[in-house]
Amino acid sequence: MHPVLSKTMSDMNLTFIGGGNMASSLIGGLIADGWNPATIQVADRDQQQLERLAKRFGITTTTDNRAAATRADIIVLAVKPQAMHDVAVDLAATVVQHRPLVISIAAGVRENALRDWLGAGTPIVRTMPNTPALVQSGATALFANPVVTENQRSTAESIMRAVGLALWVDDEDQLDAVTALSGSGPAYFFLFMEAMQAAACKLGLPEDTARLLTLQTAFGAAKMALESPEGAAALRHRVTSPGGTTERAISIFEENGLEGLVAKAMQAAADRSRELAGEIGNQS
Repeated sequence: MHPVLSKTMSDMNLTFIGGGNMASSLIGGLIADGWNPATIQVADRDQQQLERLAKRFGITTTTDNRAAATRADIIVLAVKPQAMHDVAVDLAATVVQHRPLVISIAAGVRENALRDWLGAGTPIVRTMPNTPALVQSGATALFANPVVTENQRSTAESIMRAVGLALWVDDEDQLDAVTALSGSGPAYFFLFMEAMQAAACKLGLPEDTARLLTLQTAFGAAKMALESPEGAAALRHRVTSPGGTTERAISIFEENGLEGLVAKAMQAAADRSRELAGEIGNQS
């Protein structure tokens, strides 16, 4: 029986290759959800980071990737995309022998490249988390190759849910759109908040006041949208009184082509996602 299928979630040995911010957030979320720290191991070249993780979470750490992978039921590849080829090739023999579930959180590294490097028959789940996962408010899309079982899909989803929303896509190409939307999306909102804050200062508000009102307004709008059964358009219309201030502001956005500008920007992000995937996948 496959090792992942013969164990309950609490018994599975989970190894992170890479101990950066995203790995740290996932570990924190998993332990908060009840995952046993004794079954979590992190491999990283940074000894100081390993010491911080061990002290904070009570987990096992090592600088040896292959040793960490040997006993793993699940391996989370949490290294930078540019390092993925070398890391995966180094782990290939161990992965082929033990057949753990492999979860990648590296942007732009496609499943076929991971499979080529790790070995055919490897169960791989490719994910696209975003930076709000660092504060347990992430949005992650997941794609599984045909080797991944239903139990493994459930396990991967549970791991990514530890830092926020987790949704499956059936077509890996959709991850390029996810990258343009939720992957890069936080920066769009930061840019808009930055612009709102600057405009408020020009209108006479103190900088601290403008900042706090901008952040709380963004938070409140997102919370309303999450908790309302209505879509964003309906919520917008509800707060846009005819002849009022909001209508005047919205008309300026519309007259200057905000919708088309957003579409153009997201298309550029999706195109770049595909380009980067091609560049990384050509490593051999």
